[in-house]
Amino acid sequence: MKFRIGILLIIFIAGNMYSCTNKKLENNIKSLEKRVAALERMAGVASASSTNGESDAKRPVMAFEQTEYDFGTVNEGDIVEYTFKFKNTGDFPLIINKATATCGCTVPEWPKDPIGVGESGEIKVRFNTRNKPNHQTKYVTISANTKPELTRLKITGNVIPANKTK
Repeated sequence: MKFRIGILLIIFIAGNMYSCTNKKLENNIKSLEKRVAALERMAGVASASSTNGESDAKRPVMAFEQTEYDFGTVNEGDIVEYTFKFKNTGDFPLIINKATATCGCTVPEWPKDPIGVGESGEIKVRFNTRNKPNHQTKYVTISANTKPELTRLKITGNVIPANKTK
């Protein structure tokens, strides 16, 4: 009986310690989130995850010259490159978190540094047509601290199969 009470007591104490530690961690995380938000406001950065009621008008805006590019007709094995140009027309520095493509044959390059208000930037997209014959449509998705948070770029064209070019 004493053994069971001892085990129950140990479980109770351990549970309380875990609960306190867990609450302490939660409080620390909340505190850090508040500090980051305050620092972002001081630095003039609009966080993509902010939900504190900031209006969308205060977020950065990626204004692209165009979001679609048709590379026409190329031979299989060619590498197609195109640079999408944009300007930050918003009220805060624009930060691109990442750019992802629909497959490994398409590789985007984007600025890693913030794009200031009124400044311009470029996203270079390289498409390797090797083993990609016929009509092709590829997408690059840009994730940034903008509204909307995701922007989609598109490249299309026709690739003449290698066996037809010889």
